[in-house]
Amino acid sequence: MHIVRDYQFADDTSKGAAVAIGNFDGVHLGHQAVLDVVRSKAEELNCPMGVLTFEPHPREYFAPDAPPFRLMNADAKAHRLEKLGVTHLYQLAFNAALSSLTAEEFCEDVIHNGLGLKHVVVGADFCFGKDRGGNAQTLQDMGGKLGFGVTILPLVSDEKGTFSSTAIRTALSEGRPEDAAHMLGHWHRIEARVEHGDARGRDLGYPTANLSIDGLHLPKFGVYAVSVDVLEGPHQGKYHGAASIGDRPTFGVNIPNLEVFIFDFSGDIYDAQLSVALVHFQRPELKFDSLDELIVQMDADCVESRAILEAL
Repeated sequence: MHIVRDYQFADDTSKGAAVAIGNFDGVHLGHQAVLDVVRSKAEELNCPMGVLTFEPHPREYFAPDAPPFRLMNADAKAHRLEKLGVTHLYQLAFNAALSSLTAEEFCEDVIHNGLGLKHVVVGADFCFGKDRGGNAQTLQDMGGKLGFGVTILPLVSDEKGTFSSTAIRTALSEGRPEDAAHMLGHWHRIEARVEHGDARGRDLGYPTANLSIDGLHLPKFGVYAVSVDVLEGPHQGKYHGAASIGDRPTFGVNIPNLEVFIFDFSGDIYDAQLSVALVHFQRPELKFDSLDELIVQMDADCVESRAILEAL
């Protein structure tokens, strides 16, 4: 995937694509419907298929102290978009200069002069520019003046409602990963590198891979049946496991993280990139009075996780 982070220094290989514009947090089915149209336009115009997004997320930029809300980090988003056929990712740095551009300036300076885009696809609720002063109609009007095509798509929904990142966050907060997956079109995944932890799991007979969830929306704390992809290294592959998300109250006050016990696995995966899919929420996080009680519960959790995953 070709990644461009500054529209002012885009070379000829970076220009002339058909793109979707948006934050694409989660890359849910609504986003995928937009990408389907971009793919068709790219084929029609014989040009690259791209996505124009922003890093950090504008919401993070304007409210840096707000609780984490992102469904995926930048790397996970790029990996997902690449799997869906995106060849050009315009991951523009969202900063004071970019945020000060009016909608008209964004169209002229970024879309037309900077990136030379041929066609742009957005959802009907698209807003952009300083103080969100422009909308989808503004974009269409400016495309007519500057010579790039614009397609505006209705929001995607079904009998359960509109597919949105907000609805997915709600489902995850309530321990409903299956409902989140219904809107995403895939299991919700947390992707990060394996970090060194306190090695308590090894002492308990359950060595775990510890992943940071810093900066991400926190799913409901508790135990999950999970599918694990080791993305690199000698142990690269797909596995089943059980995971705990939370702050580990049995051991005092801790920073929330994700701990994964991979079934039937032996090997060193420290620093390896993992992608952990939340398949089913089994129970909330608990505080145990003794390690023996914790081990008994972990035994039961793993039996349940295996049964759930084998039934898929």
